[in-house]
This record gives sequence, structure tokens and C-alpha cells, in this order.
Amino acid sequence: MNTDDLNFAYKVRHALDEKLDDLRPSTTQRLAAARQIALVRKKPHAPALVAQNAWAGDGFGRALSKPFLRPFSWISRVGVALPLLALAAGLVGIYQFEQQQHIAVLAELDVAVLSDELPLSAYLDHGFNAYLTQSGQ
Repeated sequence: MNTDDLNFAYKVRHALDEKLDDLRPSTTQRLAAARQIALVRKKPHAPALVAQNAWAGDGFGRALSKPFLRPFSWISRVGVALPLLALAAGLVGIYQFEQQQHIAVLAELDVAVLSDELPLSAYLDHGFNAYLTQSGQ
């Protein structure tokens, strides 16, 4: 239920409680009989599992001292940690791949420069150095 539904339910309950003393005895008897029938038809109480924060309830130390007390609590922790580890491994892999690509480009440029027969004056030219730095990135 959202907040609006709860507010409406509280208003209805308050209005019914205000008029409770004005009801006729026959009406109250019928309501009591209907309540008894509803209680008989009610399903047996089944305990509901409620998620509890480790900071709430008994205290921080006792909640963490028994990590397997609540069913499947460790699965939810692994379910959060596993995608984070996969993300970190993926980022490291991408970084390594990019580094290898950069090293391969620089090695190719070095091989091209060292295998060509250029005069020494070409290496002293500032335009040639600018070309090398531009094509190296």
C-alpha cells in the first residue's frame, strides 16, 4: 500500500470509530457475527520472512557474528560483489588491451624509422619530429 491508501484507510477507520457508539444493537450483533465468520475462515498464520538491516534490531555486533543465521543472506552479498568484480576485471582488461595497442603502434613506427635509409639531417628537422609524434599517437 502506498501512502495515499494508508491515509485513506486511517481516515475511514477514524470515521467508523467515531460513529461506533451510535450504532444499533442489531447492527453491532451482525458485525460481531461477521467477524466471527471471518476469523473462522482465516487461513492459519504463516510466518513471513522479513529482511532486516544489519544495523537494526539486536545490534551491529550480534547481527554480524552470525552471518548464516538468516537464509540466503550470503547469496545476496555475493550477488552484489560478483558484478563489481566482473566490472573491475573488464576495466583492467580494456586498459591492458589499449596499452598493447599503443605499444604495437610505437613499435611499428620505430621499425619504419629504423629500416628506412634517411639522411641524418631528416632526424634533425622539426617538421619530421612533429610528424613522428603525431603519427605515434
